This record gives sequence, C-alpha cells and structure tokens, in this order.
Amino acid sequence: MDSLQPIVVSYLVYVGLSVALTVWVAHTLFKSGRVFLVDSFHGNQQLADSVNRLLVVGFYLINLGYVTLALRTSEVIRDARGAIELLSWKVGLVLLVLGGMHFFNMWLFGRMRRRSTIEQAPPPFLPDEILDAAGRSTSAEHEGASCAV
Repeated sequence: MDSLQPIVVSYLVYVGLSVALTVWVAHTLFKSGRVFLVDSFHGNQQLADSVNRLLVVGFYLINLGYVTLALRTSEVIRDARGAIELLSWKVGLVLLVLGGMHFFNMWLFGRMRRRSTIEQAPPPFLPDEILDAAGRSTSAEHEGASCAV
C-alpha cells in the first residue's frame, strides 16, 4: 500500500489544482466577458447573460471532462520528485487547454461581433465627385450618380 501513496497524493493534488484553476478561469471569463457579450448582442442583456451562462456550463464540461480523462497515468511514482514532475505535466496541460479554449472563444465572438457591426453599418453612399481617366473631377450629379466601374 505504501507504493500507492505518492500516486494517490499526486492524483488528489492534480484534481484539486485543476478544478480550482477551472473555476477561477470560468468565473473570470463570466464576469469580464459580460460586457463584450452585451455589445455583441446589441445591448440585449438578457440574451448576453443567457449565452454567458451557457458558455460557462460548456467550459466546465469540457475542462472537467479533460481533467478527468487526463488523470490516468501509467508512470510509477517512486518519490516526491516523480510526483512533482507528473503533477507539473498534467497541470500544465490543463492550463494549455484552458488557454486554448479562451482564445477560441475570443476568436469566435470577435468574428460574431464583426459580422454584427457590418450588419448595423449604414448603407454605402454615392461619391461627391467622379474622376475620369485623366484624373479630372466631374460632378457625380452630371453623371447621373452612376458608380459603375
């Protein structure tokens, strides 16, 4: 039973750290991301809050699922050094997954925000003047406001 002790301690520390990091990142994203979501949804706070909560649930499911799947190891832990090395590897992977998910969400919502900004942009307007091939200015009104190239 003594040979299992370091691995059990490593597992417990890994799960504790991973869950704490996941909760902290989820809380930070939930709190700080609200303003961004409200803007992305054109001031619709109810929709932004609902999407924010759904994102947090998905975030928890994916990260805690990964933490659970990554718990298993085939390494034999003989001493504290081995336990620390295993722990640092596993927690490092959790941090990379958390960071990757964060940047994916930022990219996704950035695209969504750009699209909504374009949809809300005013329609294009006709030019005040048109230049001929020689670069001479002609009134757009004289040309019948045609913008054909």
